Amino acid sequence: MSELRAWHRLRRETAIEPELPIVDAHHHLWHRPPERYQLDELLADLNSGHAVRATCFVECGAMYRADGPEVLRPVGETEYVNGMAAASASGTYGDVRVGAAISGYADLRLEGVRGVLQAHVMAGGSRFRGIRQQAQHDPVLGSLARRQVGAGLLADPAFRRGFAELRPLGLVFEVIVFFTQQQEVTDLARAFPDT
Repeated sequence: MSELRAWHRLRRETAIEPELPIVDAHHHLWHRPPERYQLDELLADLNSGHAVRATCFVECGAMYRADGPEVLRPVGETEYVNGMAAASASGTYGDVRVGAAISGYADLRLEGVRGVLQAHVMAGGSRFRGIRQQAQHDPVLGSLARRQVGAGLLADPAFRRGFAELRPLGLVFEVIVFFTQQQEVTDLARAFPDT
């Protein structure tokens, strides 16, 4: 990370509108030795002259539970970020509210995924807002998602059964796809217009 920090220092820019309130809509936190990006690194980036008021944490596979049922392990990430968010909300680190919103991961194809979603809600409280799915797939390149997915994930009947559990829990959905998959996203949105 020291090389990255050095590179950032060479490219520091002055804030154009330092008083403009900002919500950082996508960031990660992790500790994968020797690399780390924790609350102190994030705050150093946020305190660069901009008026960042809050942030939204987006799942990145960090701090999954080491034990317990495999399906519940991603809930560890929500617990971890919610702890960071609680520390930030104390005001000890300034006015910014890190992790004011959290999106996590659950395999929506699983039978009983509602229990996993409820565990996320319990772990994140009002900060937990929804699920993020990496679904990038290309016929030539294959799956480039961290979790290997096959073609047609968003149309998979098991996935859609799990997707149907989001709205009753007040959760949103975020997806990463290639531009060539826009029709798949459109079809999913049309099938679930209220989610």
